[in-house]
Amino acid sequence: MAETGKLKSLALLGTGAVLGSVSTVFLYKLLSRNIARSHFKNVPNCMTHNGIPALDLLKDEVVAEQLTRNIQFFGVESQQKVSGSCVVVIGLGGVGSHAAAMLLRSGVGRLLLVDFDQVSVSSLNRHAVATRADVGTPKALCLKKHFSSIFPECHIDAKVLLYDASSEEEILSGHPDFVLDCIDNIDTKVALLAACVRRGLKVLCATGAGARADPTRIRLADLRESTNDPLSRAVRHRLRKDYGIEGGIPVVFSLEKPKAKLLPFTGPSGEDENPSDYQMVPGFRVRIIPVLGSIPAIFGMVMASYVVTQLAELQVQTEPIVNMDVDHYRLLHQRLTEHEESLYGTAKEVQVDVEEVMYVAKELWHGRSAWEHSAKDVGRGMWRSVNELMLVRWDREKPATVSNLVLLKFKEADEHESRTLDDIKEKEPAFFERVTSVLKRAELEFLL
Repeated sequence: MAETGKLKSLALLGTGAVLGSVSTVFLYKLLSRNIARSHFKNVPNCMTHNGIPALDLLKDEVVAEQLTRNIQFFGVESQQKVSGSCVVVIGLGGVGSHAAAMLLRSGVGRLLLVDFDQVSVSSLNRHAVATRADVGTPKALCLKKHFSSIFPECHIDAKVLLYDASSEEEILSGHPDFVLDCIDNIDTKVALLAACVRRGLKVLCATGAGARADPTRIRLADLRESTNDPLSRAVRHRLRKDYGIEGGIPVVFSLEKPKAKLLPFTGPSGEDENPSDYQMVPGFRVRIIPVLGSIPAIFGMVMASYVVTQLAELQVQTEPIVNMDVDHYRLLHQRLTEHEESLYGTAKEVQVDVEEVMYVAKELWHGRSAWEHSAKDVGRGMWRSVNELMLVRWDREKPATVSNLVLLKFKEADEHESRTLDDIKEKEPAFFERVTSVLKRAELEFLL
């Protein structure tokens, strides 16, 4: 028995010695690499595109081990492309923080993180890494701090900065491999996307993740194909109107209709107040949209997956967005164009495309004449009466835009165009108020 006890003791001592040796070697490697890291810790982001070759992070044994599963998935050469890449993430909230975190864990070698905002207590339900101790810390610095303990070999540049025309060069210079637009402000988002197109940069855009709950309806497609999302709709409209950009920008969006609206803004007194009176940055919303934290996280993961596979040059065929009713909307658009040419001699005032006709007919008028009071489902039943419906201007003095089109039956359209708005307002006040209210909604959603 004594002999058996001695053997067990020796076995335990031997195992401990082996584990201790392994740990010592591992720690030695970690410590010794500090010298190598100090050689490039101040190298600017995206410097590879200014003539300095990317450091091969995979030559480091610890990095190679950390990225083993990625290497097994992509292969060494493709993973080297990922690790030699520079990605810019602008907007580091629920979507952007998760996208950046997974880009880091996927081995992207250089990250530029940009956000002017700070971590708040209410953002902890959706932020990727922030803790209560980080509240009040700039989001960019918060991510950099946490990221340094996850993948210290990644060169991270954190900028507490608002993207606008004055900061464009500082943020987008150096020709990064990818730009992630995770901004929720329409003016900034449109300006960033237009700048990326102008500079020839690859960009991926996130649209509205708030007020959704169904993860199975999240999609990735061209901006032209995104539906049911007020933010992407407004972005599409502004890009076409202000910059002549029709599409060609991939977006992550949800087919799910928002389940909630912006909450009313309550001031310090507890009363509802004007949100614009409390804006610290002009144009950025103060009111809050309810957010289920898991949805923006999934948006961010989808973005990271797309970017990493693009960097690795792995071909992934995304599922096409199918709209079975598109021919019906094309018909309404064609009727509108022909009617404008017949009535005004030109269709140049038609400022809607087929997708916006879909919004007007489906979202605003629910597939029925504006004169009909009762709601009905928009589906096959809607198109049984499509042969007698058309879109016409509400106000003939204004162009045919999403906020100036009503869906009417042919006879109703003829009668409408024979009357003035003042006459309708006087003789049909309830109808006038209902239509102007609906069109005001379109104006707000498109930020017109």
